[in-house]
Amino acid sequence: MVAAAEDAAAAALQRARAAAREKGLRPGLKPMRRRRPGEPAKVRRDGRDPLLLGDQLDRLLSDRGWKVDVAVGSVMGRWAQIVGDEVAQHCTPVTFELGVLTVRADSTAWTTQLRLLEASIMGRLENEVGKGTVASLKIVGPSAPSWSKGPRRSQGPGPRDTYG
Repeated sequence: MVAAAEDAAAAALQRARAAAREKGLRPGLKPMRRRRPGEPAKVRRDGRDPLLLGDQLDRLLSDRGWKVDVAVGSVMGRWAQIVGDEVAQHCTPVTFELGVLTVRADSTAWTTQLRLLEASIMGRLENEVGKGTVASLKIVGPSAPSWSKGPRRSQGPGPRDTYG
């Protein structure tokens, strides 16, 4: 019974080899897939074929970790479209650091108004750049010139201590 199974397997192998020889195939060669006339050629995505420009840019942004920066940059450029023309006339986005978007208003009244609108602005930002990109909104009012320069400050009365 075992010999009959081996003979059947050997006979099937011989038939397959004969069919391959008739097609012109040889052992060790990959068979060429024949394309039918009118059938579009399939594009291989194994890294050798050129990609579409948009796909290539997405891959570049992902590889470099720039997706968040580009999304927030688009918010800065389209601020008037996101918040509306009237609100945009009275405030501008200033910085984006560590998920916090800082917006400067041109008066204290508009600072208060923007704080009241903060939830709706955050909702619009989530729709534009995705959830979690802008973690919080920091709204600041107009400011007077500062005597302190740089990120570090010394304690004490400061430069006005010599005025007597």
